[in-house]
Amino acid sequence: MQKSSTCSFMYGELTDKKTIEKVRQTFDNYESNCFEVLLYKKNRTPVWFYMQIAPIRNEHEKVVLFLCTFKDITLFKQPIEDDSTKGWTKFARLTRALTNSRSVLQQLTPMNKTEVVHKHSRLAEVLQLGSDILPQYKQEAPKTPPHIILHYCAFKTTWDWVILILTFYTAIMVPYNVSFKTKQNNIAWLVLDSVVDVIFLVDIVLNFHTTFVGPGGEVISDPKLIRMNYLKTWFVIDLLSCLPYDIINAFENVDEGISSLFSSLKVVRLLRLGRVARKLDHYLEYGAAVLVLLVCVFGLVAHWLACIWYSIGDYEVIDEVTNTIQIDSWLYQLALSIGTPYRYNTSAGIWEGGPSKDSLYVSSLYFTMTSLTTIGFGNIAPTTDVEKMFSVAMMMVGSLLYATIFGNVTTIFQQMYANTNRYHEMLNNVRDFLKLYQVPKGLSERVMDYIVSTWSMSKGIDTEKVLSICPKDMRADICVHLNRKVFNEHPAFRLASDGCLRALAVEFQTIHCAPGDLIYHAGESVDALCFVVSGSLEVIQDDEVVAILGKGDVFGDIFWKETTLAHACANVRALTYCDLHIIKREALLKVLDFYTAFANSFSRNLTLTCNLRKREWFSMANAL
Repeated sequence: MQKSSTCSFMYGELTDKKTIEKVRQTFDNYESNCFEVLLYKKNRTPVWFYMQIAPIRNEHEKVVLFLCTFKDITLFKQPIEDDSTKGWTKFARLTRALTNSRSVLQQLTPMNKTEVVHKHSRLAEVLQLGSDILPQYKQEAPKTPPHIILHYCAFKTTWDWVILILTFYTAIMVPYNVSFKTKQNNIAWLVLDSVVDVIFLVDIVLNFHTTFVGPGGEVISDPKLIRMNYLKTWFVIDLLSCLPYDIINAFENVDEGISSLFSSLKVVRLLRLGRVARKLDHYLEYGAAVLVLLVCVFGLVAHWLACIWYSIGDYEVIDEVTNTIQIDSWLYQLALSIGTPYRYNTSAGIWEGGPSKDSLYVSSLYFTMTSLTTIGFGNIAPTTDVEKMFSVAMMMVGSLLYATIFGNVTTIFQQMYANTNRYHEMLNNVRDFLKLYQVPKGLSERVMDYIVSTWSMSKGIDTEKVLSICPKDMRADICVHLNRKVFNEHPAFRLASDGCLRALAVEFQTIHCAPGDLIYHAGESVDALCFVVSGSLEVIQDDEVVAILGKGDVFGDIFWKETTLAHACANVRALTYCDLHIIKREALLKVLDFYTAFANSFSRNLTLTCNLRKREWFSMANAL
């Protein structure tokens, strides 16, 4: 019902408010208690219940469920009898005693307050980045104060994705601003970064009002516990990463070193990715998502290394002690090659010129990309000792990333074509078998046609293997679903109980037939009842077609009425591709012996389209 265990949806106007409060406190305090409480039926009839509440604890002594029992004690309540109620029934006197101070209209007024039920959104199930979502069958939706947000609601999930996107934005922009020493003098960029900082500040406020899953698997909605948990875990990191450093950097009198230090503190936001990493196992089954993720990581690492590569060159290109330029630096060589050399301004006493920052970043990213992918054209090459040491470290990192990405790409493609490879391997084995044992051409073609058609219908899925993984109860539910067409189309199954249908469904088998396949040969024992789900078959007796079977037809033998095993008096052959649901004689008789009531209904309502025990004494020509 997805209703509260307090049964608040059954409260009425005369339900004692003190008792309601005691019931609520019993649940909130995880206590055992009992009450006499007045509840109302759906038709507004009052009923007295003796309510008992007992908490259920797990192995860690954490309360995970409540056991609530209700006993109807209406008849034990004795309302005061006066002259006006003489001759009334006990229940009528009780009703009048409960409502004597209310008008008739008031006592029949329905409740106006409706209980809010929190449901898991589909968006949260797919994109959830926070703590685990509690399944609905595990416990009821937690009762939260108005200012508390459920960690798996659609709003919180969408907000987490916004924060994740802004975190990647920070991962790109902060290293660039620190390495290239760009102060945010541009008003547009300053406003954008300020908005990002405000969003991260709002996220801190929301985290103080968001539920979390406790160690016992329960949803913690107590505001005090939420605040303490956040202060102990992520508060300091989130606070350091969202301070408005860009506003400080915008002032001209701020030292570049201090400005870079302040900006680099924003990199702390990248620790938020640790929260997402715990949920990546939900997406590992999607090969395309993993591939995109790996490419993004590769590009992000290349971006960081490009910023470091430029910082090394910028530090070494000009010797601040002697105020001379290092002609062996990669920046000096790049400036010469693109025609923007460095020039010494004698009046100001500083070096000027050189490539633009955009050109420097593109060149740095080009070098890191070629190095990480082990290509290395050499047009941008390390020359100083520090540059060579950094290049060696970058090549080691690149080799690991390269191997990881291409290894995963290979695995993804193998998984994509695993079924196809298995299919072709099976076909090759069958061809080798037919060739080795010199199977006749006609029969070989039928075998190959059967394998191809069966694979196309089943997609190579082994149904029995999948069902063997599931527990007994779940396997029965799946089998009922797989055989739903048979159960819905034939009136013989309409009076079957749920238990009987589940017992029958487990015993049913599905077979696929290709054109020309013989289901029964004349003289063969008829040991199964066959239901045609799709396709067409023909019944051949004495070289004449005596019947055409199609969807909804049943053929076999009425062996539940016979004591001996029948022999088929005709051939049954598939004309087209067919799906048959069959149940063996022993399995059907076992179910019918156990469910005797269903056995009588089944015997009366099931009509065989073709009884293979009996011969047809007319030809198709005469029938037409």
